[in-house]
Amino acid sequence: MIKTTRPFTPDWVSPPGDTIADVLEERDWTQAQLAERLGYTTKHTSLLINGKAPITEETALKLERVLGSTAAFWLRYEAQYRAALARIEEENRLHGWISWLDQLPVKELMNQGIIPKCNLIAKNKPGVVKKLLQFFGVASPEDWQKCYASMEVAFRRTREEQSDVGAISAWLRLGEIEAEKLDCPKYSKPKFEKAVREIRSLTVLPPEEFAPQMQQLCREAGVVLVLVPSIKRSHVSGVARWLNPHKALIQLSLYGKTNDRFWFNFFHEAAHILLHNKENIFLDEWDSGESLESEPEREADQWSREFLIPPKFEGELAQLKSKADVVDFAERISIHPAIVVGRLQHDHLIDPSWMNGFKVSLRFHDVE
Repeated sequence: MIKTTRPFTPDWVSPPGDTIADVLEERDWTQAQLAERLGYTTKHTSLLINGKAPITEETALKLERVLGSTAAFWLRYEAQYRAALARIEEENRLHGWISWLDQLPVKELMNQGIIPKCNLIAKNKPGVVKKLLQFFGVASPEDWQKCYASMEVAFRRTREEQSDVGAISAWLRLGEIEAEKLDCPKYSKPKFEKAVREIRSLTVLPPEEFAPQMQQLCREAGVVLVLVPSIKRSHVSGVARWLNPHKALIQLSLYGKTNDRFWFNFFHEAAHILLHNKENIFLDEWDSGESLESEPEREADQWSREFLIPPKFEGELAQLKSKADVVDFAERISIHPAIVVGRLQHDHLIDPSWMNGFKVSLRFHDVE
């Protein structure tokens, strides 16, 4: 027995006109004679037989009366023929779009189970193109270019190396898909300001406790918070953006995240939502070295710093020389000690190797 693994999909299709031609041969009719009986011109009848003109409901009824069978038969045959033609045309289009794959992190998306795994050989590539179009929710690579690649002009990056637009767009799309699953009320700035204050008190909790609470608080204010694994070459730690005028999104990747970085990054993105233009997409990377001179980024950094450790306490930071000092200070201002350590290291008040035991590395199973 021959085992088949793929359905039979021939690259040819038979138009209903083939059956019409067979009937004419059996009856020894010419196309002109059929045209006369149908009430059509010879030219239109020829187009009908050659599959160039479609069988309409009216034509199907005429064929039923002149040649037999039923109108439903002729319409079904026509529909199957047109669908087969569309499949062939689709295959041709997908083959023509294969080069688009070079712009996207295909293997990474396969490894994360976002699209099915397969060998990237020639015969499989059209199918991969189709899966990626479905993933992005677009009809063609040109439409992807309009919807995603063109978003690059709105990106406000924290470093020049974030240049792989395909990887960035894939990561952004993953956030969109998660956000689409969640309903929330219209954005309210006062509610979000209140939510952010409440979320600050959650920094002392373990991830399995703070994550669902902060997501709920954000959602009640019209801001969706999603956690999406990083995509290689995107170099994105977080993003703040508006999905529409009434719904904001904060998306975090946990890329290189310990809890001190996580909290600074979250409040940095929250600052973008509270302070900045809805038209921009703020892509951020923690401690990215050569940062772009962006006033919104500086504002978000400063807002996050002062929100976590208010300016009235900054004078005490230089006096924190021991773990006990850090714990006592963190308790007094109601934040996790790791955040204090991160600030001390960032401001060069202690060596980067000191007190890292306070920090907790976050993983997705901790926070999901």
